[in-house]
Amino acid sequence: MPDPSRLRDSTQIVLPCDALDPVRADVEADFTVTVFREGDAMCRIIGSPVEIKAVSNYLSRHGVNVP
Repeated sequence: MPDPSRLRDSTQIVLPCDALDPVRADVEADFTVTVFREGDAMCRIIGSPVEIKAVSNYLSRHGVNVP
């Protein structure tokens, strides 16, 4: 059985909303993911492992640091 934390890491990205805001509309339009705002500062991007990897690559290409 897979480790839950590893599965969670492959299906979500958590980052500051300020970093995501400039490209959020493009991410939501171009990828099959859901973006949730958590509190005032953090956003969570949730999707399949394939989509999360693609979003991570997209964010990196656009200068967004993905933890």
